Amino acid sequence: MIYKDYYKDLGVRKTATAAEIKKAYRALANKYHPDKARGDKAAEEKFKDINEANEVLSDPVKRKKYDQFGADWKHYEEAGAQPGGFDWSKYASAGGQAHRTNTQEPDATFAEAGVSDLFEMLFGQRSSQQPGMRGAAIKGEDLETATTLSLEEAYHGTTRLIQLRSQTIKVTIRPGIAHQQMLRITGKGNAGRRGGPTGDLYLTVMIAPHAEFHRSGNDLHCDLPVELYTAVLGGETQIKTLKGTVTVKIPQGTPNGKELRLRGLGMPLYAKKNKFGNLLVKVLLVLPEPLSEAEIDLFKQLAALRK
Repeated sequence: MIYKDYYKDLGVRKTATAAEIKKAYRALANKYHPDKARGDKAAEEKFKDINEANEVLSDPVKRKKYDQFGADWKHYEEAGAQPGGFDWSKYASAGGQAHRTNTQEPDATFAEAGVSDLFEMLFGQRSSQQPGMRGAAIKGEDLETATTLSLEEAYHGTTRLIQLRSQTIKVTIRPGIAHQQMLRITGKGNAGRRGGPTGDLYLTVMIAPHAEFHRSGNDLHCDLPVELYTAVLGGETQIKTLKGTVTVKIPQGTPNGKELRLRGLGMPLYAKKNKFGNLLVKVLLVLPEPLSEAEIDLFKQLAALRK
């Protein structure tokens, strides 16, 4: 297995805080986003690497396993290993029956299982069953993974093929999914024991930063360059939205920095048909350049009139 240094991929130290990791990821995702590096295969691979690194390092549990086991952390996780290793003494006793050394309520898994069942739980292998050792049905372990979408995919909805051990799971993601929203896919976790139900798969959806739009809840924000004459006299200009190109009316005397609300042009509301947030565009005045002598004279006349 090729070792992947996730810290190096994000350009952070191993002691980096969650906030530092998040900041580094956003900067790199914006730099190598496919929309900015069309056709650049190296940039596309870099984008995949930083997303993979972020999915692990932004999750405290996965990060702890990665720090302990390195590139093999997923294999240890699939085998049932826990950070710090197992304390076998808690489960070994005469006759092979499990016991606990504390006074707390016994764990449901080990209260019903002998040492022979422990190997089955860890490695999916069944040792010889002893008479009288079958207990209550136990639900299979839930599994967790993550995937990253573009803002366009989050807007329109999409599908993802999740590779999980020996199976491929097709997940349909509805429009309007939120950043870090978790989806539950029933029955796609580990198999149950003693006839118990299969566990579930929990998929965390990450939304990559966008070059033009910033999302806030169901609303989107972006900048709108407007020519000086249009802002002063009023008029129309066009803007590209996730729904397509639309015409925006600019009121007469619109100041620089004015925010215009375009209703219904934001993100779809998740699981709500035909309901959308708003698009808020910030007007950025564009000064004419270069000015001709005639234009300069006219501006001087305007300045004199203002006095």
